[in-house]
Amino acid sequence: MADKTALVISAHSADFVWRCGGAIALHAARGYDVTVACLSYGERGESAKLWKNEGMTLDRVKTERRAEAENAAEALGVADIQFFDLGDYPLDLDRDAKFRIVDLIRKVQPAFMMSHSKYDPYNTDHMYATEIALETRMIAQAWGHNPGEKVLGAPQLYLFEPHQTEQMGWKPDVFLDISPVWEKKRAAIECMKGQEHLWAYYTNVAENRGNHFRRNSGGQSGGRAATHAEGFQSVFPRCVDEL
Repeated sequence: MADKTALVISAHSADFVWRCGGAIALHAARGYDVTVACLSYGERGESAKLWKNEGMTLDRVKTERRAEAENAAEALGVADIQFFDLGDYPLDLDRDAKFRIVDLIRKVQPAFMMSHSKYDPYNTDHMYATEIALETRMIAQAWGHNPGEKVLGAPQLYLFEPHQTEQMGWKPDVFLDISPVWEKKRAAIECMKGQEHLWAYYTNVAENRGNHFRRNSGGQSGGRAATHAEGFQSVFPRCVDEL
């Protein structure tokens, strides 16, 4: 494919790092232009460490969160990161904000998209972001929306791993070997200084998914020796010519 692109819709400015940083780095290394859309900075609900500092303000939190995300994006090889600054806890988009995302989808024309699990009772911003991803994907496919623009095809939407999978109804059907780019993902993780408590957790997740990759690729009878992997759940059927 001539123009290889991908789009990640991240509810907060750190989500893309923990949940699909390996996929981003791997595809960037393979020539994809990966765009990340951060719908919010996570400034209210996901910045507890920053808020514990004396004299902290909302604007300062946003500034620090943005800097962390930009540094992480650079470490992963992101082609473009955009901050919509729509607020969090709760995340809520009006019609104009949705159309801004549609404009981005049509501009990027992604080969695939990524967002959160469909259900997340611990953080409704996450599942709302995926609702938005599905709605704006649909609008971007509509020939009657801004006629004359190039409409979107049918990119797969991959749902990346939530924090407690057993509570979310998330069932991975794809494991991606991120061993070659693990150090890039770890470097991006360490950019997120406001959520240092998650560094070890998501390192463990990547190691466990590496184990699952090895098992599902053949185990001790020829499975690939992956050290780290990421899991995803696909939303739409995948059209193939052979299995």
